[in-house]
Parts: sequence; C-alpha cells; structure tokens
Amino acid sequence: MKNLLIITLMFVSLSSFVGNNNEFENTSLDSSEVLWEADSHNFGEIPQNKAVSVDFKFTNTGDSPLVITEVKTSCGCTASNYPKTAIQPGETSKITVDYNAKKLGAFSKTISVVTNADEQTKTLYIKGTVVE
Repeated sequence: MKNLLIITLMFVSLSSFVGNNNEFENTSLDSSEVLWEADSHNFGEIPQNKAVSVDFKFTNTGDSPLVITEVKTSCGCTASNYPKTAIQPGETSKITVDYNAKKLGAFSKTISVVTNADEQTKTLYIKGTVVE
C-alpha cells in the first residue's frame, strides 16, 4: 500500500511538470496556405571557403496563422534561420539558408520546411559549384 501511494505521488508530481511548452499553444493550427516566390536557388560558381546565403520569401495566403514548426537541412554545411513566431494571414516573411562552400565540386542540397499549411512539408533546393 505504501509503495502504491509513493508511485501515485511520483506520477502526479511528474505529470505536473510535463506540459505543452509550445509558444504557439494559443494559436489555431488549422490549415493555412503558403505562396513561395521560389523554391530553388542556383548559386552558380562559388569560390571555395566563401559562405553564401539566399532568402526564400513566402506569403501566408491562408485565413489562419502560419506556423513553421521545423526546418531541416540535408547536411551540416547548410544552416537556416526562420521565423519562430506565427505569420499572420497576408504577411510575408523569409527563410534564410546559408551554405558553407568548403568542399570543391558541384553540390545539391535540400531544406525541408515543416508547417501547419495544407502542404505540411515543403522542400526547398539549393545548388551550385564550388571552385578554387
């Protein structure tokens, strides 16, 4: 009986610490729509060891706030910066993608953008050739 009481108290204590820490908890995650200006970018020839970046601009064309929940790059040579707050209907924003051109030769990378839009995962593409 004593063990059951201890287990119950531990469960109640732990469950009070577990919660939704999502900053968007008051934001409706109904479907939204995104219009991208472009979903790919060709850097062309890039000098080796030169960092380059591109902004992928988009507009929330839906009726509800757009939330970007995650942006995943295909390798460690690519980084991204994206809005951490909801994009309201009609608003325009951007995702900045940086590429570190250390390795010589042609490259093609993907960036997966996960949102609450009708198309929940959008793939963006960058490519180019690193030269000496």
